[in-house]
Amino acid sequence: MKTPVPPNPFGPGGLLELEPAHTIHPRHVDGRHARWRLALLALTQAVFYGVPWLQIGGQPAVLLDLEARRFFLFGAVLFPQDLIWLALLLIVSALLLFFATALLGRVWCGFACPQTVYTALFTWIEHRCEGDRLARQRLDAAPWTLTKLRRRGLKHALWAAVSLWTGLTLVGWFTPMRELVPAALHAQLGPWEAFWTLFYGLATWGNAGFLREKVCQHMCPYARFQGSLMDAHTLNVSYDPRRGEPRGKVSQAQGACVDCTLCVQVCPAGIDIRHGLQSACINCGLCVDACDTVMDKLAQPRGLIRFESLHTLAQPAPVTGWAAPGGLWRRVLRALRRPRVLLYGGLLGVSVCTLVIGLAQRPTLRVDAMRDRSVMAREVLDDAGQPQVENVYRLLVMNASAQGRTVSVSATSAAAGALTVVDAAPVPMAPAEARHLTVRLRAPLTALQAAGGAPGSALPITWQVRDGATEVATTPSTLWLPR
Repeated sequence: MKTPVPPNPFGPGGLLELEPAHTIHPRHVDGRHARWRLALLALTQAVFYGVPWLQIGGQPAVLLDLEARRFFLFGAVLFPQDLIWLALLLIVSALLLFFATALLGRVWCGFACPQTVYTALFTWIEHRCEGDRLARQRLDAAPWTLTKLRRRGLKHALWAAVSLWTGLTLVGWFTPMRELVPAALHAQLGPWEAFWTLFYGLATWGNAGFLREKVCQHMCPYARFQGSLMDAHTLNVSYDPRRGEPRGKVSQAQGACVDCTLCVQVCPAGIDIRHGLQSACINCGLCVDACDTVMDKLAQPRGLIRFESLHTLAQPAPVTGWAAPGGLWRRVLRALRRPRVLLYGGLLGVSVCTLVIGLAQRPTLRVDAMRDRSVMAREVLDDAGQPQVENVYRLLVMNASAQGRTVSVSATSAAAGALTVVDAAPVPMAPAEARHLTVRLRAPLTALQAAGGAPGSALPITWQVRDGATEVATTPSTLWLPR
């Protein structure tokens, strides 16, 4: 008896039958959503490419100097002790993403995600070099000729130029851009700078040029948990089957959909929105623009495909008013009243206010003091021969600003009386400098004994670092008496 061969799950008809790989060539479309995407593409890239060139007071406006452990943010300098503010900034970003997702679905992916932005940029270059959708498909199927080689070569040359400049700009957020570019032009980049420029450039070229929608569908973690942030009242790009079905050609159609498939042709993910809400949809709204164009030509009201909630689409009859001016904004305002959106919005508002107030009140002059444990408290004589108690301290003085300053160090104590810092000369500090100072502090022995200081005991003192009359930083410490 022959052993039965189990069916191949990846074969024809199998549960895990693999879909043949194919290149998606989205068709060019014009409309309000396409213009919004173009505007956000220009805005995000102006920030990414432009900010590293900005300077404030001779320093980069934004510089994440990991080697020196300094972050320059528009005149503010953050030290490792300020990581709480960076963590709060990440919390604000996460809450903003949750808020936008609960309100408008995966709209971040469609309009501002770097993967989407660079895919749109690379698609635009491809469109200019090889033509629109049908021309690119014909070029794919055509044999290799001089014309095909020229078009593909120009496309990849432009892709490579954009990718390398993107990689160099990324490094420019961590190394001063005005120093990085001349070094790159003279082939004098450091090993890590060269590695990250090439690595990020290659990642941009591969992700935006070849993987494209596959990154969103199979690699992005946000696509996996976005459903937990949405509910039936979240506005997503949706097809209204109540208006569209039954679909058919113009002469046969009973519904509004004429089955032109333009919504599929313009989709960067290559999905058919008429099949309902899908995880691959990035809410870019290009299918809305394509469908609105067809509806205008057929003298039909717009809104067959629109931003709408599953709750509204589940109603037995179409809800009028989606094509009226401001209809989308009215739907957004209704969606804002939901508890989930109000919760995310409230947490976002509190986090933003905390971040702004905290950064505004953050001191730009700081000091930490630690007694030098390698040198014990000792008794010395001053110039007049009077006994003094001397302690040695290590002070960490931080200039958390983008301007240079000169600081002076002093110490006070209500219990120990007059304190003297030996060799307390003013200390010049460069912008964003953290300097360790070793100082000696003396106090009269008779004053310490009068204050109740027993041998081997400690009295409280306060260190002060002063920038003229502008700012004073203080930190508590102790003065020990010798045994």
